[in-house]
Amino acid sequence: MRFTFRCPVRWDDMDAFGHVNNVTFLTYMQEARTAMLFGGDAAEQIPDLIKGVVVARHEIDYRRPLEWRPAPIEVDVWTAIVKPSSFTLRYEIRDQLADDGVVLAEAMTVLVPFDLVAGRHRRVSAAERDFLSRYLD
Repeated sequence: MRFTFRCPVRWDDMDAFGHVNNVTFLTYMQEARTAMLFGGDAAEQIPDLIKGVVVARHEIDYRRPLEWRPAPIEVDVWTAIVKPSSFTLRYEIRDQLADDGVVLAEAMTVLVPFDLVAGRHRRVSAAERDFLSRYLD
């Protein structure tokens, strides 16, 4: 199952070339990821993850440019891998204005649960594993 987030394309997302800047795609991914991991029932089911998780790696493959428009884009997020001390989320960023829902970018993020008080990483808890498994695709 995938988590789908509708993200607005803001006027200030554009760069001097008239399309959405490549760095902004990271922001779109972050907004979708935080909605999935910190919103809704996640706050009750995996409260420790909200207290600390860090990005270890991002990877993005850009497929098409995105120009500003008033309609939002869609970002699908799903769990690719859950390891003992990290997990990987994958993304598909799509233009829903295109007839075929054209893919603008495909990406992944490796995240590490982090204990902010101790200042070190920690293992993925059983509750976190169960929650993330809900989105395995």
